[in-house]
Amino acid sequence: MSNPIILSKKVCEEAEKEEFPIDFSIYKSAGRIPTEAILWAGKFNTQICFFGRDLGKDEVEQGQPLIGAAGMLLRKEFHKALYSQEIMTKDDIQSICKRALLTNTVPYKPPGNKAYSHKVKERFRPFIEQLLLVHWQGNQIVTLGTEAFKWFSPYCEAGKIEEFWKLHNRYEAKLTVNLKAMDLQGKHYKRKVHLLPLPHPSPLNKQYYAKFPQMLHKRLNEFEF
Repeated sequence: MSNPIILSKKVCEEAEKEEFPIDFSIYKSAGRIPTEAILWAGKFNTQICFFGRDLGKDEVEQGQPLIGAAGMLLRKEFHKALYSQEIMTKDDIQSICKRALLTNTVPYKPPGNKAYSHKVKERFRPFIEQLLLVHWQGNQIVTLGTEAFKWFSPYCEAGKIEEFWKLHNRYEAKLTVNLKAMDLQGKHYKRKVHLLPLPHPSPLNKQYYAKFPQMLHKRLNEFEF
């Protein structure tokens, strides 16, 4: 199996080939190289993956996905579901990394709070595909927000993602897609994965922020994680 560290280096090499929007000031203040990918946190031999949009300020500073305000709510509720107790220590904050993989559509922080363009997402798609299929061994992906869910459009029938997104119960239903990837040696991979969409747990998401804990717990109860 390919080394995920090598995959991260390949992402960095791709980022250095051609400029694209990066929030340079945040990387500079964090003392990080802007083109250095923050590709994942967690373990690959897990059943569940939490899939977000892109990095925020806190993610850049701490060097891992989903550890800002939204990520902390996710981590808090995951820990509570797993151990029936509140997060108390730094180890508790990282407990999610023992039982899940955390990643995003693009392993960089865009300027401001704007999503990356379709062009940028497609540029880094092959690397995310490899992460999910060549390295991660699970098949349950909890997508966080619209952008994260719609990233999976190429892996099902045309229009299926949009059709699903219009369902009134989309945050309770699940969609099976056929994920495909090719590794760095040219070997092809494919696997069915189940998408379990949830709203993005940002404090700015007034409609769902307070409901997110209950919605996450319901999702986790759908399978033995």
